[in-house]
Amino acid sequence: MTVAPAVAGTRRKLRWIIADEPNPAEVAALAADLNLPPLVCRLLCARGYSASGAAKTFLRPRLDQLHDPLSMLDLDKAVARLARAIRDQELIFVHGDYDVDGISSTTLLTRTILLLGGRAQPFIPKRLEDGYDLSGAGVKAAIEAGAKVVVTCDCGTTAVDPIKALCAAGIDVIVTDHHLPGSALPDCLAVLNPKRPGCGYPDKDLAAVGVVFKLALALTREMGRGENQVWQMLDLVALATVADIAPLRGENRVFVRLGLKLLQQTRNVGLRALVNAAGLSGKQITAGRVGFILAPRLNAVGRLGAAIRGVELLMTETEHEANVIARDLEELNRKRQEIDRATLEEAREDVVRRDLGETFGIVLARDGWHPGVIGIVASRIVEEFGRPTIMISSSATTCKGSGRSIPAFNLHAGLIECADLLQKFGGHKAAAGVTLDRSRLEEFTQRFNEVARAALEPDDLLGQLRVDLEMPLAEATDALQSLITHFEPFGIGNPSPVFLSRSVRLKSPPRVLKNEGLKLYLDTGSAVLEAIGWGFADRAGEIGAGSAIDVVYRIERDEYQGYSKLQARLLDFAPAH
Repeated sequence: MTVAPAVAGTRRKLRWIIADEPNPAEVAALAADLNLPPLVCRLLCARGYSASGAAKTFLRPRLDQLHDPLSMLDLDKAVARLARAIRDQELIFVHGDYDVDGISSTTLLTRTILLLGGRAQPFIPKRLEDGYDLSGAGVKAAIEAGAKVVVTCDCGTTAVDPIKALCAAGIDVIVTDHHLPGSALPDCLAVLNPKRPGCGYPDKDLAAVGVVFKLALALTREMGRGENQVWQMLDLVALATVADIAPLRGENRVFVRLGLKLLQQTRNVGLRALVNAAGLSGKQITAGRVGFILAPRLNAVGRLGAAIRGVELLMTETEHEANVIARDLEELNRKRQEIDRATLEEAREDVVRRDLGETFGIVLARDGWHPGVIGIVASRIVEEFGRPTIMISSSATTCKGSGRSIPAFNLHAGLIECADLLQKFGGHKAAAGVTLDRSRLEEFTQRFNEVARAALEPDDLLGQLRVDLEMPLAEATDALQSLITHFEPFGIGNPSPVFLSRSVRLKSPPRVLKNEGLKLYLDTGSAVLEAIGWGFADRAGEIGAGSAIDVVYRIERDEYQGYSKLQARLLDFAPAH
């Protein structure tokens, strides 16, 4: 792997991380075995699929690649208890989190229990009133409902005290989660979490919905019922797996590849209404469209409203109710976008006033910032300034924050080093939440920066642009783009392939577009390939007709009003060398 120098310009500087050229003998062997073009096999080898069997598994995700649910620690106990509760008509209280993963997990398990003839009551806490995770509100609601079993979805791994209270009330508790455990696990009937110590489940990348899907499948088998109705809920699994930014490899790749096909013509009335309201009816449902269009709408109800409405949407069997809720979600999403924009402007103002040469970890806090959007804004600050960032909504006494990180910094590990200043924290290496007393805010701000400074080098703060392959621009063809679709779904853990072509000539002057876009006309030698780069307008002056540049890009199809053409999505460029 080689590292190219950072590219000059007013945008955040990027280092090009260029993958090592694959072994030609391995490429040739793979091409002969799979009957694929050498360029595609170079890409497979660059992604780590040089063995024929591994490449076939990657290109053809199938259900028989999934692991046995019962290989997950405690899953047998959970199945036995839920089966007994269903047979005895005991109420099962399904407690989820308020994001897409929690909403979808809660829906999937509730639907399964009802399909098996059991009694289930879904519950999602109110974000602003009840806080994150299983808390006193969930304990109170479960006891008042007369629940005999509580199952958490996408939460519970660190809820030691609330679970202790439920158990003391005579309620059996089953945790289904995927977050990193704290120092101690809850003492309860079962904790289903591939990341818990001692769990031998082979795939540690599952979102919570994947854990719940495995539980639902095993429970259905235990009850001697047909599994088809559970498999038909892979659309929910795909939705939540993409929304939660789970790595799209292993089982998640199977879930999402097959689930997106189901989502395209979903039987779920609520999902169908969500797709229609988002303007995606009749369009291909890709992982990108799930992540950037569908998921934000379902997340908005948890951020600004009552997340149980999301469960109601995904549970309803009537089109009228589905359409009403879907329209409400559209309005909430528009409101969320407005709050996002205002909060981002204020956050930017705070950042640019700082000495960024001395700032390695950013903590931003203001009274009145909406707790439901600070995580989104933190992500954008990270993208723009390249530093781990925690956004905090503060009150007179308490600060609640949401953090996002860069690849070089483990956010959860960093917060462990600040644990003495925090009342509560949780999450993983890329995202986390914190709660602290306002009196500790200044000290936490300083400590977090010190921890980040100790862990990071200045080069870590530069953006990284990973390049899969160098190739002549003439090889960026319709045929290659068509073959690359077999690498989908794209996302974390399996990004869309990135190419580098050197000494490319511009056929005509660059054209500045609306919304800070830049259009380039690249000479392939026999034709012109159009390249679009959003946010590149300020670099138009660096190049002109006839300029020779090294260009980094993805290839994709531009579809507009029934017309489709090949296009390069510009990621960066530099003078040819």
